[in-house]
Amino acid sequence: MELIDFLNQNDRFAAMAGVQVVEMGQGCAKAVMTVVDHHLNGAGVCQGGALFTLADLAFAAAVNSGGFMTVGISHSITFVRSAMKGDQLTALAHEDPHHKMPFCEVRVTNQRDELICVMTGTAYRRNAALMPQG
Repeated sequence: MELIDFLNQNDRFAAMAGVQVVEMGQGCAKAVMTVVDHHLNGAGVCQGGALFTLADLAFAAAVNSGGFMTVGISHSITFVRSAMKGDQLTALAHEDPHHKMPFCEVRVTNQRDELICVMTGTAYRRNAALMPQG
């Protein structure tokens, strides 16, 4: 099984939210989500938690791209503009590598390449494989 498939199948919350990793490279990843009714908050715009879930899956893919179990320990997100129903969102994550505590920035944009939010995060890398062997 490829690492991208492992992440998409095993992050059940992200899958339930309609978020999927579509590209991965060493220290980088791209995840996508289309804003639908169940993503909307009381103001009729995409709920911040849905945006965070999108950014977080891209973050997870980028920091785990080396195959070692790496978990987030601190995140910050800044919302720049609202995402609306029907928006096609893309999260691009880029890791600043470090052996044990990588830092990562994730930029979420819509189909017009407008910035929706920016998430930054720090992770902790364990000395264990992400995917079970065999």
